Amino acid sequence: MEGKANVEALIAKFQFGRLLNQDQNGRRITLLGSIESQAALLTAERAAFPSSTETIQAFLASISSVENIGANDIYHWYLASTQPSSSETSSSPLPSLKLNLIYPCTQKHISKYSSQTLRMVTETPSIYRDYVLPLMQRDRSSGRLDWIFNIIEGRKEQEDIIVRAHNTRTGALTEIDQEGFLLLPDLNWDRKTMSGLHLLALVERRDIWSLRDLRKKHVGWLRTMRDKLLDATVKVYCEQGVERDMLKLYVHCKSCNLFASFDPFDKTFNQSFNVPDQPTYYHFHIHIVHVMLEASGHTQSTGKAFGLENLISQLEMMTDPSPSLPYVSDFPSRGDRTLPPMTTGGSGDQTIIQDDSGISASAQGQGVEHDAGMQNVELTYFLGEESDLWKEVFGPLKRGDLKAT
Repeated sequence: MEGKANVEALIAKFQFGRLLNQDQNGRRITLLGSIESQAALLTAERAAFPSSTETIQAFLASISSVENIGANDIYHWYLASTQPSSSETSSSPLPSLKLNLIYPCTQKHISKYSSQTLRMVTETPSIYRDYVLPLMQRDRSSGRLDWIFNIIEGRKEQEDIIVRAHNTRTGALTEIDQEGFLLLPDLNWDRKTMSGLHLLALVERRDIWSLRDLRKKHVGWLRTMRDKLLDATVKVYCEQGVERDMLKLYVHCKSCNLFASFDPFDKTFNQSFNVPDQPTYYHFHIHIVHVMLEASGHTQSTGKAFGLENLISQLEMMTDPSPSLPYVSDFPSRGDRTLPPMTTGGSGDQTIIQDDSGISASAQGQGVEHDAGMQNVELTYFLGEESDLWKEVFGPLKRGDLKAT
């Protein structure tokens, strides 16, 4: 026991020199220092949360210094501490927690955040058209996009907007409208650690509901968005040393999630928690992250996200779709989803709609587009057994209760 005590005493003897590294979005630090005049490296990482009833109750009782940092509809986000309210070195303890409160929550929220078995599925173009899209359309009128439109339309969380690309609000999808976007911080980012930088660009156009709606004709728009987002991010954070080649842009399968982990905006991006997922809503957005966050492995695992550059390249190389030769891409994803409403031109000249195949088309009798795009791609991803997609589509398909066309 004496040897163990001596080893444990080394930590108290550690003399801090300088911070060498901070990764996993600030959850782990590596320090250079010394012990008894000899160089020493100390890595500190936050421990796992407790799982027993007693320790969870003790943990909840220890939460103090709660500070609200955002609220939108039923979603509320906080910084808090589990340190004592008094401190020898500071009048207020440093925040050690980010909290996400969903209140009141629904059964869908409970299912979504519960531990569950994962399944790998392949969503063919026909499965998307016949089964997945109807689910999306069913959720479309549920009001689950209200919290997004609260932000876009200036009613909520305006203080969190880093950049707003102004557009005219005519109600029609003008060229300016199509390039409008809001740039906001992911609430899993502490807004200080540049190596953990994570932003979200919420586009204002409403005809692109998900990755499935992207066509070869959107390559120019995606390139424009990429350049604008990189320029905007560098302009805001250049004094903190952020450069263009330090940033990665990506999208999720089905445009999943805004604001992550404890999932504020994203309502599940699950950086390192539980189950990767299908989106809780369908409104196209782009993630902007620091490459060091990517390197830490906690933003996207292989297949979890689709790099924007790769997406542009894939769309660019597409030719006319062939039913016998589908394009194949891999993505992971999970459960809930919702869609934006259709946008109607103020003059009544044009209505953007979504047809059975998920392809946007004009309502002026021009018919449905058939150009090459992500509507012809097979998507392979994983989802939880509690998700609507598993319960209503892929589970019945596996059992033979539904037929794949």
